[in-house]
Amino acid sequence: MQDELLLLHRAKSYDQDALAQVHEQYYGAIYRYMTFRVNDLQTAEDLTSEVFVRFLHAIQQKNAPQKTIRGWLFGTASLILKEHYRKKKRSQLTELTEALPGETAVPTEKLEVQESKEALRQAMANLTEEQRQVLALRFGYEMPVRDVAETMNKSEGSVKMLQMRAIAALTRTMTGSERRE
Repeated sequence: MQDELLLLHRAKSYDQDALAQVHEQYYGAIYRYMTFRVNDLQTAEDLTSEVFVRFLHAIQQKNAPQKTIRGWLFGTASLILKEHYRKKKRSQLTELTEALPGETAVPTEKLEVQESKEALRQAMANLTEEQRQVLALRFGYEMPVRDVAETMNKSEGSVKMLQMRAIAALTRTMTGSERRE
């Protein structure tokens, strides 16, 4: 925590090495979080970059985080995701692949992968917002349970229960054994 405060102080004074270190240290985790939530690598890259652009803008506007870089970046990532989905809801787009003709898999394999992605996307949509957030933080952002609990303002037991129920619901949906009990 003390190292993060020192890094934050250096970043606020526009220390180029500190800014590069913030990017290097947190980019991977934010990117994983984004890919877990949007299922499109290019969009995840764009959204992740937007998080760091806003971090720099916050420093310039003197609105930089006061205590924690990680928490501020996560909060901003969450806000950017909400904005992304609001915009996406207004204009539905068709997903295009960027594969070159020589790189494409056998059509049946390609179809299976596409169907699996769509099935996971639909299964995730059936989860509660809290369940999606727990899964994104735990597996996308790779946060330990304690940090997820602190971020979501819940107990560790609640986070574990949300995670367990989310995984169980995904398993039921993905294996086709979803039954109303």
